[in-house]
Amino acid sequence: MDARLPKTYEEFNEARKASFMKVKEYKEAGGRLVGFLCSYTPLEIIDAAGAAAVGLCGTSDETISAAESMLPANLCPLIKSTYGFAYSQKCPFTYFSDLIVGETTCDGKKKMYELLADLKPVHVLHLPQGSSRPHEAEGWYQEVRFFKEELERRFGITITDDDLRAAVRRRNRLRRALISLYEVQMATPAPMPGVELMSTLMAGTFSFDVTEFTGKVEALAAKYAAKAQAGEGVSPNAKRIMLTGCPSGGLINKVGRVIEENGGSIVCLDDCGGERTNRMLVDEDADDILRAIADRYLAINCSVMTPNEGRFENSLAMAKKYQVDGVVDCILQACHTFNIEATRMQQVVEAAGIPYMKLETDYSAGDTGQLETRLAAFIEML
Repeated sequence: MDARLPKTYEEFNEARKASFMKVKEYKEAGGRLVGFLCSYTPLEIIDAAGAAAVGLCGTSDETISAAESMLPANLCPLIKSTYGFAYSQKCPFTYFSDLIVGETTCDGKKKMYELLADLKPVHVLHLPQGSSRPHEAEGWYQEVRFFKEELERRFGITITDDDLRAAVRRRNRLRRALISLYEVQMATPAPMPGVELMSTLMAGTFSFDVTEFTGKVEALAAKYAAKAQAGEGVSPNAKRIMLTGCPSGGLINKVGRVIEENGGSIVCLDDCGGERTNRMLVDEDADDILRAIADRYLAINCSVMTPNEGRFENSLAMAKKYQVDGVVDCILQACHTFNIEATRMQQVVEAAGIPYMKLETDYSAGDTGQLETRLAAFIEML
């Protein structure tokens, strides 16, 4: 098992060095590592292959200048950041991955994966454009089967239905734990700072052990459920905010923290890593467990799908469930599908009498002051 450190290792700060050493030790002990970016990645298949599924670094502007030596500047920051971390060898999870799993969720990503394949082994899942037609579901099922066969070939293993079913049960337990954690925020006042909720979700994508992380989430949910029962939490005057739109992992400080420092309380996360997706379980008792896995992932309401009515229905239901005072729609620059859907989201939310605000931003600090001014004014208006 090749677990050599990158040549620039000595230039890294101590926290990054520690992360590299942790992953290096995991690899030297025989661990398999599969990196992923998207909620459409069928994690149960990676788990069943005896590998750790880890999210790739791609949520800061640290490596974007390096990425722009290969990619256009007017591209989504998540795509540029992900490629930049691979190109500069600064992300331990990307650097040590045995395989990176991509997906055709957008044109920028699928072309970036062609360049990424020059740096690391890459397998791209081909998504259909929608999920309502029978041939789309069947085509996606074959993609999921092809992915399973790729992992079997790459690692010299056989993934059985029993392996898949056990992985499904572990992932479903984690999803139920996450739902319990989300739902503590239904209390008034919300017991948990929204920034902590966002950070917990981010940490989960970098965990090697699903069961261990599930235990941590269950303990955290119990802790905050007790606080809710005791009436403890954020300021009772804080305005209840739902975040929707693009993946928010790179905006925890730039948007999340600013909301909560200016009188808001993030009670609900409606991005692809939030409650909307984790509420979807795989049927553990299905006769065809592989098809049940495929069906669960195809039902994700991402803006790349057309039509995508399920997203708006879900967002409105969550806004009502969490009794939100306002909705903030976070759009990463050059993410055209979410940007266009923002028009529909605004119509749906405002028709229900809920104030709406759209933020279009990237990972840089250039517009931080402007964002803070706009968010503070929005929250004050609620």
